[in-house]
Amino acid sequence: MKRAARECGFELAGIAPAEPPDDFARYQAWIAEGHAGEMRYLTDRRAEVRRDVRNLLPSARSVIAVGKLYNQSSTAPGPGDAVISRYAWGADYHDLMRAGLERVVEHLSALGGFEYKICIDTAPVLERTFARLAGLGWIGKNTCLINEPLGSWFFLGEIITSLEIAPDVPPPDRCGTCSRCIDACPTNAFVERNSAWAIDARRCIAYFTIELRGAIPEQYRAAMGTHVFGCDICQDVCPWNSRAPEGDWFDAAHAVPALDQCARLSESEFRRAFNNSPFSRAKYSGFLRNVAVAMGNSGIARFREPLERLAGHADPVVAEHARWALDQLANFESPSPVGAV
Repeated sequence: MKRAARECGFELAGIAPAEPPDDFARYQAWIAEGHAGEMRYLTDRRAEVRRDVRNLLPSARSVIAVGKLYNQSSTAPGPGDAVISRYAWGADYHDLMRAGLERVVEHLSALGGFEYKICIDTAPVLERTFARLAGLGWIGKNTCLINEPLGSWFFLGEIITSLEIAPDVPPPDRCGTCSRCIDACPTNAFVERNSAWAIDARRCIAYFTIELRGAIPEQYRAAMGTHVFGCDICQDVCPWNSRAPEGDWFDAAHAVPALDQCARLSESEFRRAFNNSPFSRAKYSGFLRNVAVAMGNSGIARFREPLERLAGHADPVVAEHARWALDQLANFESPSPVGAV
């Protein structure tokens, strides 16, 4: 199975038992504390489905967990560029992951008949938990799955199967006393719960720029910097990623777009530019909202003109964020008097 997974392009593969994981109680508590924000797909009826993978495949005996490396190098964003999460630099990973997992199933067909269900992050599965149980890595303080030699830049996927395969052993947690990810988060999104760390999505830049519909809380906008889609700060500072290898499966077409070019896109141009890209998750209005905030935080005076255009946008959320951004630029242009506190 592991050889088949490697031949199909997955750097990590392991086996977990298809049993209800202990982590589900922690997931329930996280939801109860409101940390999921407005991500209702995590809190509605699908939350209970995550208790047991046999809700998805009653005959399940094993979970084959895989990881696909997506780390890429690219030119660092300069003044006036948008900051984009690394996973969104190329094509949408869902179709690519599914195609790879289907090839794994084809390899395993030599074992005879069996039932299976392919899952990526759109399925109600505690995928990081099963990746940990399958020996792929530990869940770090930044809540990412971390593999000791390869780091944390991984897409995860699962094949829930009726095959009974000997499970792997979870590795030890090797974060130790390091707190770089927690200290580096500009919005203080990490919360400690029962000697473990979790993310409060209601403070997370990735949540604001991808999942949140409507207005971004004003108290967090300045801390977002020029992030337009997602945030990698807690992975960028992780020591285990200092030598992370690069993936080889997609190009970095959307790594460092210019903010002014983003602001000029019509809705049809947005759809064409980011066709088959994770960007579609933010929607056009959410994208412009994020661009406006980034322009305001950039301190670049030439962005006043595109922001004035966005301040007249038909979408009231886009317009309000553009007005906020214009006020931000005014603050950059009018520094406090010498001696002022």
